[in-house]
Amino acid sequence: MKILIPCFALAGTSFFLSSCSEPPANEKDTEDASQVTISAQPGFEILFNGKDLTGWKGNPDNWKVENGVIVGTTTEEAPLPYNQFLIWEGAPLENFELTAELKLISDGNNSGIQYRAEVRPDLGDYVVSGYQCDMHPAIWANGMLYDEKGRGILCKRGMKAVITPEGKAKQVGDLPMEPEFVTADWNTYKITAQGNHIVHEVNGVQTVDVYDHHEDERDLAGVLAFQIHKGPAMRVEIRNIALKRLPSTKITSPDQTPVPADAPDVHPPKKKAAPKAKGPGKAAEKAKAAPAAGAPKE
Repeated sequence: MKILIPCFALAGTSFFLSSCSEPPANEKDTEDASQVTISAQPGFEILFNGKDLTGWKGNPDNWKVENGVIVGTTTEEAPLPYNQFLIWEGAPLENFELTAELKLISDGNNSGIQYRAEVRPDLGDYVVSGYQCDMHPAIWANGMLYDEKGRGILCKRGMKAVITPEGKAKQVGDLPMEPEFVTADWNTYKITAQGNHIVHEVNGVQTVDVYDHHEDERDLAGVLAFQIHKGPAMRVEIRNIALKRLPSTKITSPDQTPVPADAPDVHPPKKKAAPKAKGPGKAAEKAKAAPAAGAPKE
């Protein structure tokens, strides 16, 4: 049984978050939380106290704190009817830089960090919609930009994208697709949002770079939340959540991010399968087999 005792120290304008632990006995853990130390530079605030979920709101059946880490779980016995979230109750995010360490254990399911999001009680308890930095076992999807309950995939990993005023997500450049990130290990996710410019990074590697000009659907302010996803049983672990609010900035105009005429769609619609050739049908076969009017019967 792993036992972590959070230890906090404050020094000058920087403070450090660490924890002490005994070695895990039966649990594979690629990096013990005791080995991690975060130094928050001036202007950052730590959003999780390492002890309980003070300042956060979520379904207590699915969210808890274990060994100094936030843990969100779903089970096969009690599957989620829809995606749900652990929602931070602090002031809305506008322009900011956020870092958090996450680890996902699941057979094919995914999680993510929701930001500038809208709480949607009309859709169910603990539901939000809006921008999401995806945490996904698929290489192309890990660290992508997704619009939960909205426009869907806006930018896949390895892309620079521009979303036009008409709402079309277009790829205008490329980013590295290496290395592959193992979601079952601790990974550091970073989101930087300034005006309508969004950048995601995983372990210091930029995964998306997006300018969103779709005024009717883009999000410029909203809540922060972490996702548990309907589907297969899953466990997401979260720690070292640090937020720095950035000064207001001007919105980048479409003229400043021209889209080439031949720019491909970020997520092209799937081609519909060609319809199967239809035969004459039963009615036609019967008509063909029936004797003509007035013809002698055999």
